[in-house]
Amino acid sequence: MIKIRKSEERGHFDHGWLDTYHTFSFAQYNDPNFTGFRALRIINEDKIQPATEFGTHPHEDMEIFTYLMSGELTHKDSMGDGSTIYPGDVQRMTAGSGIFHSESNNSKYTTTHLFQIWILPDKKGRHPEYEQKTFPFPGKQNMLRMIVSPDGKDNTIHVYQDVYMYDSALESGQSLTYRFDRKRHGWIQLASGELNINGDKLYSGDGAAISGERDIIFKAETGCEFFLFDLA
Repeated sequence: MIKIRKSEERGHFDHGWLDTYHTFSFAQYNDPNFTGFRALRIINEDKIQPATEFGTHPHEDMEIFTYLMSGELTHKDSMGDGSTIYPGDVQRMTAGSGIFHSESNNSKYTTTHLFQIWILPDKKGRHPEYEQKTFPFPGKQNMLRMIVSPDGKDNTIHVYQDVYMYDSALESGQSLTYRFDRKRHGWIQLASGELNINGDKLYSGDGAAISGERDIIFKAETGCEFFLFDLA
C-alpha cells in the first residue's frame, strides 16, 4: 500500500524570517492522523531568511538530522560543537540526555533551504553526540545513495535506530528500483520536481508512506530530488 501525503496538506507557517512546512505534527501544528511514521517522527522543510536564527533551545532523546539544499547554516551547541554546513553537508545531533543548541543563517543575502528530520532513538538517555559529513551532489545522480545507517559503515552517518536513509537526484526520464525486505516500511519525501512511484505521481513537497510493498519503481517525470527512508 502506498499512501500519499500531499504537499499542500502539510502544516505551514510563514513567520517572516522562517517559512516552514511540517509533514508531521510539530510545535503548534497538530494533526492526529500524522504524528510520525514508524520511527520517523519529524520532516520539516524550512526556508530561513538571511541574517536570522533559531535562538538557543533544548532537545532530548531524539536523533536530529539536518540536510542542506541551498544556502548555509551555522550550528552551536552546549557540548562546544560549532560549524557551518553547506549544500551536500548532513549533520546528526543525538540529543540524548539533553542538549542546547542554536542554528543561524549568517549570510547577509542568501536564503537557507533545508530539511530537518527527527528519528526516535532505540533507547533514551544516551550521551549527546554530534556528527557531520559531506555527500557531494554527483554521488546521488541517477542512483540511490545511502547516507544514514545503524552501523555508520561505508561513510554513512550513524543513527541509533533501525533506519536507513537514502538521497537521490534523478534526471528526467531516468528510473530506479528499490526492494524492501519483508516486514519493512518506507517513506519517500520529494524535495523538488515530479516523481512517479509505482504509478502514483508525486509533486515537490509530497511524501508517501509505503507498507506491504516489495519493489518500488521510481521514474522521474522531470528532474527531481528525493529522500527514501527504509524503516523497521
